[in-house]
Amino acid sequence: MLLVNGSLTYDLVAILVTVLAGLVVYYKWAFTYWKKRGLEYLEPSIPFGNCASLFKAKYNFGEQFAEFYKQFREKNLRHGGVFMFARPFYIPVDPAIMKDIMQKDFQHFVDRGFYVNEEIDPLSGHLFSLEGNKWKNLRAKLTATFTSGKMKMMFETMSRCAEELDNYVNEASKRKETIDIKETLARFTTDIISSCAFGLESNCLKNPDTKFRYYGKRTFQNTTWENLKNLIQFMTPMYLLNLVKFKTTKQDVEDYMLNLVKKTVDYREKNNVYRKDFLHLLLQLKNKGKITDDETFLDNNNKSKEVALTINELAAQVFVFFAAGYETSSTAMTFTLYELCLNQKIQDKMREEIKTVLAKHNNKISYEALMEMTYMEQALNETLRKYPPVPFLNRKCTKAYDVAGTNLHLDEGTMVVLPILGLQHDPEYYPDPSKYDPDRFSEENKNSRPPFTWMPFGEGPRICIGLRFGMLQAKVGLATLLENYKVTLSQKTKTPLEMDCKTFITTTKEGIWLDFTRLN
Repeated sequence: MLLVNGSLTYDLVAILVTVLAGLVVYYKWAFTYWKKRGLEYLEPSIPFGNCASLFKAKYNFGEQFAEFYKQFREKNLRHGGVFMFARPFYIPVDPAIMKDIMQKDFQHFVDRGFYVNEEIDPLSGHLFSLEGNKWKNLRAKLTATFTSGKMKMMFETMSRCAEELDNYVNEASKRKETIDIKETLARFTTDIISSCAFGLESNCLKNPDTKFRYYGKRTFQNTTWENLKNLIQFMTPMYLLNLVKFKTTKQDVEDYMLNLVKKTVDYREKNNVYRKDFLHLLLQLKNKGKITDDETFLDNNNKSKEVALTINELAAQVFVFFAAGYETSSTAMTFTLYELCLNQKIQDKMREEIKTVLAKHNNKISYEALMEMTYMEQALNETLRKYPPVPFLNRKCTKAYDVAGTNLHLDEGTMVVLPILGLQHDPEYYPDPSKYDPDRFSEENKNSRPPFTWMPFGEGPRICIGLRFGMLQAKVGLATLLENYKVTLSQKTKTPLEMDCKTFITTTKEGIWLDFTRLN
């Protein structure tokens, strides 16, 4: 019996050693990828490649790629290679190469390379992640939803939510309560998105415990396992993810969002409800296959022959509008107010502009008034430089490509990451990059920098389709608060700010507490 057990143990050890040896051989072979192509790369190690800091939670994704950028810049390189596990990633450093990838030679880099499987993960089939012709066709249809005319259409909703924000802050100010502005503005943008995307009054400012707010937070707040899944998704080839039927959307979030969209759509169509919101525009795509200026729905017997959205495709677009719209805008406002607390002269200058412009518009915040607030635009742009909501951009090489001015050939399928956080903190383009200075974005200073050195929304054909909406709701919130309150930093806020390592977006680990003093 002992001999049998001993033999079995020996066999298991032998198998394990063989597997480990095979993995080591595979890794060593994989790590020769960039050397064979003549590209300088950072020395990787088994098993994490160059991304051990991500697993140790030393960096978040943006900080990790910013570190790669810094190391290549210190070597005066235009680009370089890294490995995430055994998978090679190409890192452009020169803005000229980035411009070619994002715009000039876009046809070689059409896809982002994010996992999409609409069959088992229906909410993954949204514009941000879709590929090829499906992305191209949907982008063309959805572009009409974000014109200046459509923004004006939704402005009434934003304005109403801004009044609720003012009321909330005013009550806290009367009680001399410190406000967690990160949480407050997340509720504010959730109220806007719930109304503009779903036609629902979520009232998160008054009731932070609503289901809508809960699932909004769930979208971005990850458990350790969910964070690991994000890493696996990012570093694993698409065919393997499809093979194991990988799912990116949290099941409880998917169930809630699909049910909410289906119930809302069903109610609107049965009762012929019309609202000036994003869902109405998507319903036109569902029923007509296109967006028109006709403010009535076609009934089921008169649908256009054009290809229309399915209910799941519609739900996916509503989901990404919600996910991308509430968190990015709220963090942009949060970081702006934080910086204005540290730079009171800039805060005073912004307030003076707000009051001067509003005096020409009957002292009422309107779409037209916000468009005239150029210094506010500069301040938001500077916030987006220092704290880009999406701190890196990725593309997949969809057609073999020779990098201009180099000897590098990129094979089809190669993953490309543009380190936006690193780029926008490069002292060559932004001297003293840790300093907050809205004047960097005066017309004169903008024109003095190379193009493609500021890309918080991306660039080229895949630039963020909702950037106008995001900027508009940020301006509404900032104008409302700065017109009426002096904002100062509370002692409850821990400085320097610590960034969250468990999310793809730029956000703080803890709240940012501010004090608001009512003016006049």
